[in-house]
Amino acid sequence: MTKKRKITFILNPKSGTTSKAEVPALIGQIIDKDLFDTEICFTEYRGHAAEIAKRKAEEGVDVVVAVGGDGTVNEVARSLVHTNTALGIVPCGSGNGLARHLCVPMDIKKAIGMINSCKIDSFDYGVINGMPFFCTCGMGFDAFISLKFAEAGKRGPITYVETVLKEGLKYKPETYEVSDDTGARKYKAYLIACANASQYGNNAYIAPGATMKDGEMDVIIMEPFTALDAPQIAADLFMKTMHNNSKIKTFRTKTLHITRKQAGAIHYDGDPIMTDAEIDVHIEPQGIKILINPEAEEDAGQPNAVLNAFSDFFNNINNVREDIERQGHRIQVINKVLLRKLTKL
Repeated sequence: MTKKRKITFILNPKSGTTSKAEVPALIGQIIDKDLFDTEICFTEYRGHAAEIAKRKAEEGVDVVVAVGGDGTVNEVARSLVHTNTALGIVPCGSGNGLARHLCVPMDIKKAIGMINSCKIDSFDYGVINGMPFFCTCGMGFDAFISLKFAEAGKRGPITYVETVLKEGLKYKPETYEVSDDTGARKYKAYLIACANASQYGNNAYIAPGATMKDGEMDVIIMEPFTALDAPQIAADLFMKTMHNNSKIKTFRTKTLHITRKQAGAIHYDGDPIMTDAEIDVHIEPQGIKILINPEAEEDAGQPNAVLNAFSDFFNNINNVREDIERQGHRIQVINKVLLRKLTKL
């Protein structure tokens, strides 16, 4: 008889936007009891998920499943790096960036059911100033938006885009010296993002070509932009076309050192913190084991029909730019159309 695997579910009852009241019962109904011994642990305070996950890894549990949003996933995952314990995800958050990149079902029942296959693979993760991240990290406008999004009081793609449009033009670009193995360069930029995975969450793709299997990060440098550029940038996030935007510079590297003029905010997986002017980022290849979808390991999807229509809409924006320059209120009209279209996704 095959030895049963041990799985611990760590459930954060307060994270995300989805009710988790039914999750314990669903685990009991869906998980194959002939294959797995399961337990459920509930978090009681910030950082508790990391403590539980660390203890379970030390006990030799086979899989620790984060049930919650991106914050809970990061807490659990950073305690499992370089161990034999795999990370599982039941996405219940607003962004679900890592789960979406790995094609974990957004439906709770399907995500739990996927665990029965127990297919595990090894992936890269990143480290910024000593803090592990699994999707993205960043500074400048990137971290500024993370702060504003955290303060918004509600979640979801509409809030995210609305925050970019409303708050983004208030942010002043900074000058950064960026060093990798090819040398040092200076950029005046709104943001510098480092992507291990393709998206922030909510299907907002900052690095459409990023993979967690290549031992490198995608570095995205967003140059200063105007009110005329903001709607296109917001649309590009959702259409996987950021790399085609003229305001975006990208390259790949294993390590990165960034110097800015003063201390400020950075974020790791959307969680903003304050740090000093010197920033170090690197990739740890194949440093974490993750339970994956046996039918799709990493997101290779294309924009849907609505987003293709969205693209056509913005491809025509140049036809009205001269009028926009003469009539500033049209910028607000374009933003409203953008938000209205997103509500239909």
